[in-house]
Amino acid sequence: MSQQGERPTGQEDDWWGQLYDDVTPDTGPAATGDTLDDRFASAAGTVDREAPQPSPYAEEFGLRDQQLPDAVTRTDDPRAAAEESAAPPLVPEQRPEAESAAPDTDTAPAPEEAPPTAPLDYVGDGPPTYDAEPTMLPAADPDHLGELVADTVLDGARYGSSTLRAASVRGDSARFRGEPRRDSLLTARFGVGANALVLVALATGARATPGAHLAAAEVCDWIGRAVGRSHARLAEDIRAGRRGDLKSGLHRLTDRSLGKLRAHAAEIGVEPEEYAASLRCLLLPADPGCRIRVFFGVGAGGLFRLRDGAWQDIEPQVAEATGDAVVGFGSQLPAETAEGDRLTMDMGIITPPSPYEPAPDPAPRDPFRFRASVARPGDALLLCSGGLAEPLRGEPELAEHLTRRWEKTGPPGLAAFLADIQVRVKGYADDRTAAAVWEA
Repeated sequence: MSQQGERPTGQEDDWWGQLYDDVTPDTGPAATGDTLDDRFASAAGTVDREAPQPSPYAEEFGLRDQQLPDAVTRTDDPRAAAEESAAPPLVPEQRPEAESAAPDTDTAPAPEEAPPTAPLDYVGDGPPTYDAEPTMLPAADPDHLGELVADTVLDGARYGSSTLRAASVRGDSARFRGEPRRDSLLTARFGVGANALVLVALATGARATPGAHLAAAEVCDWIGRAVGRSHARLAEDIRAGRRGDLKSGLHRLTDRSLGKLRAHAAEIGVEPEEYAASLRCLLLPADPGCRIRVFFGVGAGGLFRLRDGAWQDIEPQVAEATGDAVVGFGSQLPAETAEGDRLTMDMGIITPPSPYEPAPDPAPRDPFRFRASVARPGDALLLCSGGLAEPLRGEPELAEHLTRRWEKTGPPGLAAFLADIQVRVKGYADDRTAAAVWEA
């Protein structure tokens, strides 16, 4: 009976008996000798049973009548082994067509285009005075850690046919002395789709003042809020080409922002001249069909355009006063009139101010600057603070280097753009802030 309770049948008993009966001899060593010749004869007999199959490549390469070697071959004759090794392979070696073809001597190979110039550390007469890398960090107040600014700020974007790169770097002098970066950078997009408007704002705080970096960041914040709240109207005016409306509207927004900065200076008990900043802005519409670029601002800096391999200084110039000086308005009084009458002697008596006239400003303010230009494909527009504008105007080698870097290669990556604006010039160690726009 099996393990499942079944009764065995006769056939099963017969199979069991044939396998385990006493008549069948037990397995063990073979009766004949197990030599190397016996094993070879056994293997040769097994191979001879299968006829060798022709190679699939025989007909293609003219080897149909050639006898192919067996799958397993054993030859004791060295001459036969040499003949087998000299036999042609199954697949003939194929050489590339370029090697077999004769070279064309009439056509010379085209010269390879030289790679763009690598970034430099400095240009000019010699190396700058300070090190290229930061040395000291600015002092920090544990109760006002939010007032700290980073050594370097880098940003970029692409809208429509324009590519934007922007960076702000602490100057060599500030890095060595452990002073904060006085330049501030703001990049912001207002709106969505083709109606969006991109704002780039650069500000530089007053020199040798403790809160210069705070004033620069504050004025960027004020102008950002003002433009953001009016971005729909501004984008519409830019697309429509309303230059007059743009100039008056942006002038008003700039005056309000700088006025709030002066009001804050009075609140904290600081002179307005000590808590002041220059402001330079760029408006870029996201509409790919609009190529109008608008610049506006107040203060020192630069606006340049790289077109047809040459830099153009397109900074708006303030209209200069023309004509003769007006008597009593900044000119010296003549000794006598044209008729020969002598004027009354000045007794040095101070005239009291009139209650109907506003008090004169303690210092003249920088004029408002505005420019709206149409970009062309291939242009590169550069807006920068005074830290980069001055060496660009004063060192031609720096302008030539940037021309080689930006003329044919198109917009660089963020790291490459940062390296480009950091090329130093001896005698110029201020902060550098720049925003460049490449047109496709």
